[in-house]
Amino acid sequence: MGILGILKPRFWDHRDVAAGPYKHLFNFRRIWKQSVFLTAGVTLLPLFWMTFIDYKVSHKAFKEEINYRTSRLASNARRTVSYFLIERRSALDFIVQDNDPEDLINPKRLEGLLDHLKKAFGGFTDLGVIDSHGEQLAYAGPYTLGGANYSDENWYRQVKEKGIYISDVFLGIRKEPHFIIAERHELPGGDFYVIRATIDTERFNDLLVNLHVGDDGDAFIINHNGILQTPSRFYGPALHHVTIPTPKYSKATQVTWINDPEFGPRVRGYAYLEETPFILVICKRKQALLERWWRVRFKILGFLFISVVGVMIVILWVYSYLVERIYEADQRRVAALHHVEYSNKMASIGRLAAGVAHEINNPLAIINEKAGLIKDIFIIKQAYAEDKKLMGQVDSIMRSVDRCSAITGRLLSFARHMGADSKLGWVDIKEVVNEVVSFLEKEADHRSINVSVNIPEPSPKLITNRGKLQQILLNLINNAFAAISEGGHLDLTIEKEKEGGISLSVSDDGCGIPESDIERVFEPFFTTKNQMGGTGLGLSITYGLVSELGGDIRVESNPGEGTTFRIFLPQATESRNGEDDENSAGG
Repeated sequence: MGILGILKPRFWDHRDVAAGPYKHLFNFRRIWKQSVFLTAGVTLLPLFWMTFIDYKVSHKAFKEEINYRTSRLASNARRTVSYFLIERRSALDFIVQDNDPEDLINPKRLEGLLDHLKKAFGGFTDLGVIDSHGEQLAYAGPYTLGGANYSDENWYRQVKEKGIYISDVFLGIRKEPHFIIAERHELPGGDFYVIRATIDTERFNDLLVNLHVGDDGDAFIINHNGILQTPSRFYGPALHHVTIPTPKYSKATQVTWINDPEFGPRVRGYAYLEETPFILVICKRKQALLERWWRVRFKILGFLFISVVGVMIVILWVYSYLVERIYEADQRRVAALHHVEYSNKMASIGRLAAGVAHEINNPLAIINEKAGLIKDIFIIKQAYAEDKKLMGQVDSIMRSVDRCSAITGRLLSFARHMGADSKLGWVDIKEVVNEVVSFLEKEADHRSINVSVNIPEPSPKLITNRGKLQQILLNLINNAFAAISEGGHLDLTIEKEKEGGISLSVSDDGCGIPESDIERVFEPFFTTKNQMGGTGLGLSITYGLVSELGGDIRVESNPGEGTTFRIFLPQATESRNGEDDENSAGG
């Protein structure tokens, strides 16, 4: 079965008008739809469900992997930054522990300590020692800040209260981004002093530059107000405000999926740095992270599409094939029933014709006898015998009786072979042709159809079934008459074949058969004469009769020019004769 057979099978427009109350049993389109939809549902629903589950599980796995990688990267970066700050605080603690307060307020000593810090750690810009009143007792650095008082500064109040203070990144009088680390240290007697260090952000920034965040990633630090503390690849230099909202506080590293109004969907990992105003942020473009997932998704959806198409093609082909076979079996069943009905009808017509012929022959015999007696009486009397008009009327009656006798004789001959018990025997082809044509002469005369019969001399004789040959000729001629318009032509030609059989051609100049219908003309119930009461059984039965006689039938046609049916009938053998006798006897 081809693609067209799947898209529109032959049973698609079938309507069994003789099914009565059981039409639903012969609604092949409905049977096909129910079978296809039920099988497709049972097959495809689990496939869709499994694909949906696989899609969700795969998407969740990819998302969790992205979250895990981002969270791990943010955690590692937080530890790196925390170690940097702890290292600086530890250095300040070491200085305090290794030096007396009197040494720390010595400017030269403080300058030496600053120089050691720069060489050992880097990033230190200056050092200062402030007393409990906020006055700077000693300062080492590039600026003149000795004697400055910080008692009113917020950072000083913070360090007095908490003991440790790490500031935001700010410009200050240096006009360069920096931040400070200040620690309070107790003195005997309850007093204290504060050691304060300024940290250059260059080394601070380098911590994030070396992170492997990819071409579409960004790592930066913001404060609680969303101000950049380090430069960002996408959001600009330090001290600029970022467009994404400040994340909520969390002790653990968190990963969220956000929609940046400027850069679109992004994956954000963040971590709060304890005892600092800093929030470490890792941002990655969502589309770049999901590229591998989209490739997997394409494979999943591609697999689903190919599976659905494959399953549907198989389902459509299988059920189209199966229902087509059921349809053909039903057509053969109906055709067989109609063939039996047709045979019975022909047998009944034969019996009726025989009865009518016998009923007519009886009064014809009486008329013929009485007319002969009248003629004899007229001949006895000289006056009547010489009356040519009177004798002509008697002769006319007798000729009409002979004509009626000939018609009833042909009718009886035709009827004898219409029954189911007709057998093989020698048949004069010319006699059979003339016999069939004689019954259609009136219709041909009425429609002005010119019927031409071409039979070679001597007339060929054939061992065949006379009744079936009559039916074949009758069907073909009736079919030709249906296609011919008034004034048309019908040619019936018989030729002898070298193999011992005959070739019979029935040609008309009617409407012809479209090329698309040529291959279907012998199918049961196929007809192009629906509006004229065609049943589609005539040619199908003819094909069956020709096959039963061991022959072959072919058709040639050009639309608008006419149609020719060619039949080859072989000479039957004795063995075939016996087989046909048995078939005929069996009914």
